[in-house]
Amino acid sequence: MTAIGDGFKNIFLAGIGAMAITGEKSKELVDQLVAKGELTVDQGKQINSELQHKADEATQGVRDGALEARMAAMSPEERERFAAKAAEIAADQNARDAAKADKDDGPVEVEVDSVEDGDAAEAPTEGEAAASAPQA
Repeated sequence: MTAIGDGFKNIFLAGIGAMAITGEKSKELVDQLVAKGELTVDQGKQINSELQHKADEATQGVRDGALEARMAAMSPEERERFAAKAAEIAADQNARDAAKADKDDGPVEVEVDSVEDGDAAEAPTEGEAAASAPQA
């Protein structure tokens, strides 16, 4: 069972390596064409973006295929445990992402150095602030 898992892992890693090499080589080709003046910089960026998108899709396909193959080698009980663990990990990650988003949207603290006399207007007292507040 371990040999099968290692085989799938190696296939998965080989696929990712192939996609990385393809992406690097395509970028080199685009850069060469731009240097020769056969492509404008904007065309080169567009082609590079398209190639990156295609590489991402192919990599996702390799990942999905490796996952399907791995799950096909599992018993129904193992698949059930795997799915439960994956759901647990996803829930933990979602909670971390939400906590990070809440932290990012929270109040911003600003540290202020001391103010020299005459550098800032004098703050009103509580009574002055209440007296100047608009009346409803």
